[in-house]
Amino acid sequence: MQRLSSEILHRYQSTLRGLGVSDRAMPHYVKWVRYFLDYEAKYGHGASGAGLIDGFMEKLAGKGQSSGLREQARRSVEVFLDMGAGEGGLVVAEPLGEYAGKGVRSGASMPVESGGPRDAWRELETALAGEIKRRNYSPKTMKTYATWVRRFGQYTKFMPVGEVSDEEAKDFLTDLAVNGRVVASTQNQAFNALLFLFRHVLKREYDLKDRVVRAKRSRYIPTVLTRSEVDALLKGLKFPYDLIVSMLYGCGLRLSECLELRINSLDFSENLVIVHDGKGKKDRSVPLPEKLRPELEKQMERVAKLLDHDLENPDFAGVFMPETLGSRRARREAKEYHWQWLFPAKELTLLPEEGVYRRYHNYKQNVGSAIASAVRKAKVPKRVTAHTFRHTFASHLLSANVDLRTIQELLGHSDIKTTMIYTHTVQSRTKKEKVSPLDLDWDIG
Repeated sequence: MQRLSSEILHRYQSTLRGLGVSDRAMPHYVKWVRYFLDYEAKYGHGASGAGLIDGFMEKLAGKGQSSGLREQARRSVEVFLDMGAGEGGLVVAEPLGEYAGKGVRSGASMPVESGGPRDAWRELETALAGEIKRRNYSPKTMKTYATWVRRFGQYTKFMPVGEVSDEEAKDFLTDLAVNGRVVASTQNQAFNALLFLFRHVLKREYDLKDRVVRAKRSRYIPTVLTRSEVDALLKGLKFPYDLIVSMLYGCGLRLSECLELRINSLDFSENLVIVHDGKGKKDRSVPLPEKLRPELEKQMERVAKLLDHDLENPDFAGVFMPETLGSRRARREAKEYHWQWLFPAKELTLLPEEGVYRRYHNYKQNVGSAIASAVRKAKVPKRVTAHTFRHTFASHLLSANVDLRTIQELLGHSDIKTTMIYTHTVQSRTKKEKVSPLDLDWDIG
C-alpha cells in the first residue's frame, strides 16, 4: 500500500482537524486515501479526478463495503484532492510501493513484464526508486525522476520496456521542446531523469549527442529586494516567520535548508550555521548573523520547553530523523534535544502504522503564505517568494564588493557560472576608461 510523505500526511491531518474529524477517525481517513492512491496507480491513467473517485467507489462497493464506509472513503479522498496534494502522484513517499517485491529489486537490470506493458512500467518506477534510494538521493529527486519516467511511458504509449531505446528518448525530449515548449531547465531535468533510467535501471547506452532539439534558454535575472523592502517585509511578519525569513536573508539559505535546521545546526562558539545535506547532499557552513543571536537563543529555549511537553505524551516517539542514520540509532536519539527542529511544526504527526506521534518541522506552505501576506501589507511591487531572500543575500553581498568565489561558497553552488547570474542584479562598478592605477583614489592593497 502506498505511503504519504511526512509533510503531506501532516497537512492532511491538520486539514481534517479543521473539518472536525476526530483523532480516532483520522487513521481511517488516511487508510482510504492510501487505498485510493493504489487504485489510481492501477487504473488512473488518463482519468479525471471525479471519474477516478466514482470508479474507486464502485470498486469498494464490489468488495462489499457498506454505504457508510463508502461515504467516509469518498469524503476522505475529496478532502485530500481539494488540498491539492494528489497531482501527479508526487505525494507518495515511495513511488508505487505496492509493486515492491514483484521480481524487481534495487540494481535489477530489467523489470519482469509478467503483467503486461503497463505493469512493467510501474515495476520500472519501483526499480528506479530503489536505485535512487540506494544512492541516497533526496526524496525530491526521487519524485521528480519518477514523474518524468511516468510521462515518458505515456509518451511511448507504454510500449514494451524491452523495446525502449534512446531513439524514443530523443523523440520525447524533442517533443518537450517543440510541442511542449518547455524551458531549457525543464528539458534538462527530463534529460537527467532518462539518463539515470537508461544507465542505472535499464543498463543500456544513452547516447543522444546533438540529436535532440534543445529548448531555448531564457535569460533569467532573479528578483532582488532593496534593503528597505526587506525591512518592510520583516516588519509585517509574525513569529516564527520573521525569524525564518531573517535566516533566509541573513544566511542565504534555501527554504528547505532553513526549515530542516536542527538545534545541533547552530554553533555559537564558532558563530556558524551548519547546513547538512543541502542540495546535492552537500554540507556547508555560513556565518551566523550576530543580530539574530539573541532571537535564536530564545528560540532554542522555546524548543526545549516544547520537547519537555512532548515527552509527557507516552505516544511521542521523537522527531523525524535523517534517513542517513541507522534505524536503531534514529529510534534511540529521536528524543534528544540536539536533534530537535529549530523551527518545529505546531502539531504532532500521527503515524497510523506505528501508532505513535512524531514532530515535523514547520511547513513550506505556511512560510509562503506568511510571505505573501507581508508583501501585500508592505505593498512591495515585486513577485516575492522565499527564494527571493536568497537571491537578495547574494546580490547585496556582491554590491558590498564581496568576492564572487566567496559568495559561491556561501550559497553552496557547484559551478561559479550559477553564481555569476547575480552580476546582472547589481550595477557594474567596472571602470571602462583607460587610466593608470596611480591616478585612482582608492587603495588596491
